[in-house]
Amino acid sequence: MSLDYHRIAQSALAARTAENKQARLAPELRAVSLDDALAVQAQMIKQRQDGVAAWKCLLPPADDAVVVAPIFAGTMCRGDGCVLMPDGGKARVEPEIAFVLGRDLPAQNKARSDDEIRAAFDRAHMALELMQDRWQHAAELAFPEKLADGLFNQGIYLGPEVDLDKARSCSALNIEIAQAGKKQHFDGKHPNVDAFAPLLWMINFMSARGQSFSKGQAFITGSFCGIVELDFDCDTQITYQGLGSYTVNFSAR
Repeated sequence: MSLDYHRIAQSALAARTAENKQARLAPELRAVSLDDALAVQAQMIKQRQDGVAAWKCLLPPADDAVVVAPIFAGTMCRGDGCVLMPDGGKARVEPEIAFVLGRDLPAQNKARSDDEIRAAFDRAHMALELMQDRWQHAAELAFPEKLADGLFNQGIYLGPEVDLDKARSCSALNIEIAQAGKKQHFDGKHPNVDAFAPLLWMINFMSARGQSFSKGQAFITGSFCGIVELDFDCDTQITYQGLGSYTVNFSAR
């Protein structure tokens, strides 16, 4: 059965509204393979007007799964404020490190070396992946359906720049998040070998599929402590021990 990727992408984008849990798509609109899911993502990029400002990725967790998704410019936040859609009344975020491209990487079939990929990224930032569960019963979905939708991503917050060499080799990270006098501590551990490792896979995987990457795009590579639920409308101090800290205030979109 040939899927209507354009229609699936329209449905996925329409569901990106506040506190709107959607039912599982009809069988004829469900991605059933990784190729299906990535084709839907490509259609989402075409249908959005704001372009891709960032990407999320991880090393493939299984032979039949990949973790990669575009993050759109209209959902990127910087500075002292972060606007995102509530999920269960909370701001749901994942503390991560973002690596930013210093030059274009056009699509090509020939694999780039690890050294070439490392050299293409010229800075790193503290970052938050902004999360949203858009499904009524997410556990019922097959992995390609979740991948097609962007794996619960709704945006990115790009925080202060940090030391690039430290960020590249970061595999463990103590994180403290403080709101209204309450502090949460996390003995963070990256899900892969280190925070940069997913890029060595992702750049070549997507490039071989015809995807080019642009100077200035940010890449987040996995949370050090999973999803953290935070309150809106209060100053939030986030500290990565040994890398830096910042204060941000979340407001509901």
